[in-house]
Amino acid sequence: MDRGVAGTTTAEFVCADVRLGLLSDVHGNRIALEAVLDDMPPVDGLVCAGDVVGYNPWPVECVAAVRERAIPTVQGNHDRAVAAGVAPGFNSMARAGVDYAREALDDDALAWLGDLPERRTVADGRVAVVHGHPDDPDHYTYPAEFTPGLLDDEDVLVMGHTHVQHHAVFDEGVVCNPGSVGQPRDGDKRAAYAVVDLADLSVEEHRVEYDVDAVVAAIEEAGLPSRIGSRLELGT
Repeated sequence: MDRGVAGTTTAEFVCADVRLGLLSDVHGNRIALEAVLDDMPPVDGLVCAGDVVGYNPWPVECVAAVRERAIPTVQGNHDRAVAAGVAPGFNSMARAGVDYAREALDDDALAWLGDLPERRTVADGRVAVVHGHPDDPDHYTYPAEFTPGLLDDEDVLVMGHTHVQHHAVFDEGVVCNPGSVGQPRDGDKRAAYAVVDLADLSVEEHRVEYDVDAVVAAIEEAGLPSRIGSRLELGT
């Protein structure tokens, strides 16, 4: 299968049989990210399936947290929009988050977002990470579309973008969306993440409570659309 996606492919976590924590769609929600990192069981490393920024009012802190931990990360559509200053097709709520993040981040952070690849591999190529779909970073790949055909040579494919936590195990390997750290949309307002064990290709889905009220208050204080906060309260 010819993936042919833009961006670089990196090989990290040279020991192939590892436990990896899977993050995605942090969306500038520092409080949710801190809750997830505190709740994370012992792992050998972390990966992030994109959208570190957008919506919520802590883009600076969330970019810093990911960079300080050297977490292999791919570029989400909000990351790309913030880096480029262009958000085609975004609604007013999403565009407000992009504008806020672009104003808050310095040139170095914007360059980091802009340089993120669309696809990465880790653990000797056993794990591939994309944002939306292996062939289209902006495609929303919901659980109904999880099939073995999404896999190439990897054992595990990690995707984000939908904010819906789900994984499927096939003879060919595992397809997983760890869900959204900072803006869940699957009816569960708790922050979402997952852990994959490459020794047996098992996946643990996790949810963790965090202080949603504090995030809602910060959204209001930042002058961001109140709808961002109301969605967090509902997990939609």
